[in-house]
Amino acid sequence: MEAWKEFEKGKKNRKDVQEFSLCLMDNIFSLHDDLFNHTYKHGGYQAFKINDPKPRDIHKASVRDRLVHHAIYRILYPFFDKTFIPESYSCRNDKGTHKAINKFQEYANIVSKNNTRTCWILKCDIRKFFANIDHKILINIIAEYIPDRNIINLLKNIIESFHTKNRTATGLPLGNLTSQLFVNIYMNKFDQFAKHKLKAKYYIRYADDFVFLAEDKKQLENQISIIEKFLDEELQLEMHPDKVFIKTLTSGVDFLGMVNFFDHRIVRTKTKRRIRVN
Repeated sequence: MEAWKEFEKGKKNRKDVQEFSLCLMDNIFSLHDDLFNHTYKHGGYQAFKINDPKPRDIHKASVRDRLVHHAIYRILYPFFDKTFIPESYSCRNDKGTHKAINKFQEYANIVSKNNTRTCWILKCDIRKFFANIDHKILINIIAEYIPDRNIINLLKNIIESFHTKNRTATGLPLGNLTSQLFVNIYMNKFDQFAKHKLKAKYYIRYADDFVFLAEDKKQLENQISIIEKFLDEELQLEMHPDKVFIKTLTSGVDFLGMVNFFDHRIVRTKTKRRIRVN
């Protein structure tokens, strides 16, 4: 019921939500019985496209399944959030793009000694991030934290309810609330590697965008192959070859929709054009 209260906010006028709410208690008890008896089975998805601004494939689950996503998220998010590093900013309470950019500015000031030294930034992006999340790897990572097999089987049911075209056991739907948590759990593996193995003091990640800041350009160049190897071997992910670069702060670094300099930031040109069009 608590999950329903959260789920229906801003959705009360939608047809599928209204239909579910007509027999709300019957639907709630039916869902509860399926979960309690371990007979719950996730349904299919309605697919549609959006431009955000680039084309994205969204997959929408039924109200019944989305209610399960909310119920799970309410319990698992507070638990897993404690395991994430502070420099992970995507889909977390009191985080977000603005705070990530502010942290970028703070780190840039530290590395550049208030713009008295050159600050180098390694900027990386993962190719088709959501589409390439490996189900088996994700489930194994979650199982490291949750020993209860019933919970693992429920999460496995949700994770395996979707796969990308031509690739089974791979991919998460952009429309699921649980997907936001799952990708952070997945990438937390890399976050921990960056902080504890690479010993990166100045590292920030937002979803599949991440940056390393350092005084030494050669150090960042040497890290690229190490990062690629870890992502490939441990997470079955690949960096986007056209979106990996090393630049100085002075030349401006495009990160999370802004071109960032030492003492100011500007909205990227593509975004300004889009605002004018809209």
